[in-house]
Amino acid sequence: MSEYVSFLLGIIPLIALIIMILKIKTPIHYAVIISLIITLLIAGIFWETPLQNLSMSTLYGASKGLWPIIIVILGAIYSYNLMLKTGSMEVLKNVLASISDDKRIQVLLISWCFGGFLEAAAGYGTAVAIPIGILIALGFNPLKAAIASLVANTVPTAFGAVGIPVSILAEQTGLPVRELSSMIIIQLSLFNIILPFVIVAIAGNGIKAIKGVFFITLMCGISTLIPQYFVATYLGAELPAFAGSLVSLLVTIFLAKRLTKSAQGSENKEQVQHNYSGAELFRAGAIYLLTFLFILLCSPLFPALKNAAGQFSSVIPFALNDSQILKLKVEWLSTPGVLIIIATFIGGFIQGARFSNMVSVLWSTVVQLKNSIIAITAIVAMATVMDTSGMIGDIANTLVNMTGTGYIFIAPVIGALGTFVTGSDTNSNVLFGKLQTSAAAQLNIDPILLAAANTAGATGGKMISPQSIAIAVSATKMDGQGSAIMSGTLKYCAIYIIILGLKIGTIYYLFYS
Repeated sequence: MSEYVSFLLGIIPLIALIIMILKIKTPIHYAVIISLIITLLIAGIFWETPLQNLSMSTLYGASKGLWPIIIVILGAIYSYNLMLKTGSMEVLKNVLASISDDKRIQVLLISWCFGGFLEAAAGYGTAVAIPIGILIALGFNPLKAAIASLVANTVPTAFGAVGIPVSILAEQTGLPVRELSSMIIIQLSLFNIILPFVIVAIAGNGIKAIKGVFFITLMCGISTLIPQYFVATYLGAELPAFAGSLVSLLVTIFLAKRLTKSAQGSENKEQVQHNYSGAELFRAGAIYLLTFLFILLCSPLFPALKNAAGQFSSVIPFALNDSQILKLKVEWLSTPGVLIIIATFIGGFIQGARFSNMVSVLWSTVVQLKNSIIAITAIVAMATVMDTSGMIGDIANTLVNMTGTGYIFIAPVIGALGTFVTGSDTNSNVLFGKLQTSAAAQLNIDPILLAAANTAGATGGKMISPQSIAIAVSATKMDGQGSAIMSGTLKYCAIYIIILGLKIGTIYYLFYS
C-alpha cells in the first residue's frame, strides 16, 4: 500500500466513530463497538494482521479498560453517589454557597475551586452538573452558569478522576508518569491563571467585572497552579488536581472573608447562612479526606507503603505471537480505584450509612455505568488493535510527512478532537497517545512534549464535547437549547486551542530545537 492509501484506510475507524456520534447520534457505546469491528476488519485485511494478534490485542485492550480505568471511574462515582445518599454532598454545597454573596467570588469558589475538586475526585460530568445547580440556586442566569462551569471544567480534567487520564497515557506510551505530569502542568500553566478571570467576566457581564476582585482572582489561579506543579513533579498524576483545587479553595475562602462586599453582590445578601460544627464538616468530607489520605500514602512520597501495597498484584500475559507478549499488571490494592472504594466504605460508616445501603449504592453505580463500561473497554481495545497492527504508526508517518515540524502546533488539536468525539480526556489519550509519540519519533523530538500536548489539547475539547453539553442542558433544564450553550463555549474553546498550540510550539523552539 502507498503511504496515503494506508493513511486513509487507517483513519476510517476514527471517521466512522465521529460520524456515528455527531451525525447519526448513535449512542457512544454502540458507536465504539462498531468502530472496533471496522478496525479489526481493516487491520486483518489490509495490514494482514494474524487472527491471534487481533484477538489477543482486543482482549488485552478490553482488560486494560476494566483495570485500571473502569475501577477508578466506578470508585469515583460510587463515592459521589453515596455522599448524595447520606446528605454529605448537600452539606458541602451549603457551606460553599454561604461563604460570600458576591457573585464573582461565588463563581470562583463553586465553578473553579469546588468544580476542580469534583473533577479530581469523581469526574464523569459531576464537575459540570453540580456547580451549575449550585450557581442557579444562588440566582445565576442558567446560560451563564453553564458556560462558566464548562470553561472552568478544562484544566482539571487533565488529572481527573484521580489522575487516570495521565496514568493511562503513561502506560499507553511507556513514558515516565511524573515527567509527563510535570510537562502537562507547564503546558496548561497559563490557563490556570487566565481562566479564573474568564469565568469572573462571564458571571459579571464583561471584563469590567474584574474590577474589585482582581487580586483574589489572580491568587485563585496562582494557588491552583503552584501546588499542581510540585505535586505532579514529585508525586505523579493522582493528586495534582486534588492539591490544586484544595489549596485554591482555602486561599479563596481566606481572601473572600476579608473582602468587603461589592455592590454587585449586594442583591444576594439575604441568602440563607448555614452553620455547621467541626464534627459535621468532618463527617461530610470524610470520604474525600480518606481518599486523599490513602492515595497520598500509596504515592512515591511513602515508598515503603507503596511497595508493600504493590506486592498484591498479578501479571496477565496476552501472547500476540511466539515472540511478542503483552503483559497486563493488575494491582489489587494500590490502584486508585480500589483505594477510593475502601475510603468510601470507611467514610460511609462515619457518615452513618449502613453496610446494606452501601452495597446497594455500589450495585446501582455499576448499573449506572454499564454503557460506559462497554464504551471504555471497546475504545481501549480499538486503540490497542490500531497500535499492534501498525495502523497508528502509518497514520503518524503520513501526518508528519505532510506537516513537518508544523505538526507540533496541531498536536493539541488532535487531543481536543479525541475529547470532543468521546467526551473523555482518558479516551482521547487512549486513542491518540501512541499516535503522538509515533509522530515525535518521526520528528526526532522528546515524546513527552507531544504526549503531554494530547492531554492538554483534550482539556480544551472538553468544554464543547456533546456529552458535556448534554450534562449542562440537563443541569440547567434548558431542554432544546444545547446549541446556545455550545455556541457560548465555542469561542473560548477556539482561543484556548490556538493559544495552547502556539505555546507548545514556542516551548519546542526555545528548548528542543
